[in-house]
Amino acid sequence: MTEAFSRRGLLLTGGSAAAVPARPASAQHGAQAGHGTALPALGTVAGSAAAEPWLFFTEDEASLVSAAVDRLIPPDTEFTGAVGAGVPTYIDRQLAGAYGSGARLYREGPWREGLPQQGYQLPHTPAELYRAGLAAFAADARRGYGRRFEELAPRLQDEALRRLEVGEAGFDELPSAVFFETLLANTIEGFFADPIYGGNRDMVGWRMVGFPGGYAGYTELVGRHGLRFDRPPNGIAQNLLQHAAGHGHGAHGGRGAPRERN
Repeated sequence: MTEAFSRRGLLLTGGSAAAVPARPASAQHGAQAGHGTALPALGTVAGSAAAEPWLFFTEDEASLVSAAVDRLIPPDTEFTGAVGAGVPTYIDRQLAGAYGSGARLYREGPWREGLPQQGYQLPHTPAELYRAGLAAFAADARRGYGRRFEELAPRLQDEALRRLEVGEAGFDELPSAVFFETLLANTIEGFFADPIYGGNRDMVGWRMVGFPGGYAGYTELVGRHGLRFDRPPNGIAQNLLQHAAGHGHGAHGGRGAPRERN
């Protein structure tokens, strides 16, 4: 990362660029492989340090994904990176569910190379895309560097990821650029999605950009401007627990409610 740009600044602009200095921006990532989320059980809120079983990834796949996403959003002196935020868990849960099976994808063909504005045009479900893409990515790293991607120095990992991004990696079954764009989009999603989906642990993504989360009240403040919002982030699980306990989100009640700016 150059001195002129911070990781927070890049992610505030929409996360269209991977957080690696030598790599160009990756646009149009949101259209790949039918990105979307499915609500998991309410008891599966991330944040625990305890290891969770993988639902989709094999151990080798999880190791590769973890190394890759932590280069796309690496840790810094203030905030954890993608691994610390639980992004691999988020992607794993999505691939094990409706998103992974392509539940919302049109899959009747014809399968032809489309224009960039037409979005995802491959026959693979997201789960199939990851399975084939990770195998090809691992093989490309071994072929190009003689080692597993996880064993490479950060500079070489960035180089290997850039090969994916620009389509130079030796993929046979699918374009490496499509796999890269999907991985990048899912990484950003996992870093900023509500923690109930498995990522954004301790709401690190929200704290980084100053997003307060999904507070479910303050309707009486609609139309009022210039109020200072200094409450900590709140997620779906916290809202449900507070609602069940009878604690509302009134404008003037509770710690750190909105107040007039000084």
